[in-house]
Amino acid sequence: MNERRSLVVLSAMVFGFAFLYLPILAMMVYSFNASRLVTVWDSVNSPTIAWYRELFDNTALLDAARLSFQIATTNATGAVILGTLAAYALDRYRLFKGRGAFNVLTTAPMVLPEVITGLSLLLLFVALEQTVGWPRGRGAVTITIAHITFSMAYVIVIVKARLATVDRSIEEAALDLGARPWKVFAVITLPLIASAIASGWVLAFILSWDDLVITSFVSGPSSTTLPQLVFSKVRLGISPDINALATILVLLVTTCVASAGIYMVRAERRRLRDAQMAFEDGV
Repeated sequence: MNERRSLVVLSAMVFGFAFLYLPILAMMVYSFNASRLVTVWDSVNSPTIAWYRELFDNTALLDAARLSFQIATTNATGAVILGTLAAYALDRYRLFKGRGAFNVLTTAPMVLPEVITGLSLLLLFVALEQTVGWPRGRGAVTITIAHITFSMAYVIVIVKARLATVDRSIEEAALDLGARPWKVFAVITLPLIASAIASGWVLAFILSWDDLVITSFVSGPSSTTLPQLVFSKVRLGISPDINALATILVLLVTTCVASAGIYMVRAERRRLRDAQMAFEDGV
């Protein structure tokens, strides 16, 4: 009975992974196809890296990728700073007025449709420009602010979950020894939640890099991001250089996720080892 159940679970897992990743692998293989028809394999001239050379000669696409990278990096950094502070306030200070409303508002962007979020941010930026004169038009600044608005919610959830598992007796002991709250946070709490912060940064970066709907509302004609450019090219017909671009993006995202996973595993092992050493010293 157990063997049959294990076989069913294994089969379901294999089918699930195949359903998710076989199309991606097929796309990566076809990025080396010599034919201009992305669904027809040219067995005579393939494999080739011609589409990768054409991709790196595409100035518009490289400019869009550079802009997306700058926005995603700024967004991830800002979302991590604001999200960590918000998560710390929600977890450590439970008695301030309006905590329930603040908790709901910080996670609302995760459940709101992106169309509503993008439209509301567009109306906000238009109203601000008419009243205070900033921001002037839509561009990289408005895109970055919009991305921070929704990606910060994911950082809050991740960091808050990690804060809930931190042993608060360590912080209380440092406070009893005369350390100021900001020093306790910087020296004790921050290293303990560093793995969650790193995960939040990577997730915020990927969310910003991949966003299309909200960006379409708050971007201007001179600020075309990579997803917008790819979407416009796909509507006119998929070209083989899109396969090459998608392959590079998949490899970059895989590297980032793998690096974050390795860092989290090492940080958790280090934390457990330090806790074990502290326990042995106490005994």
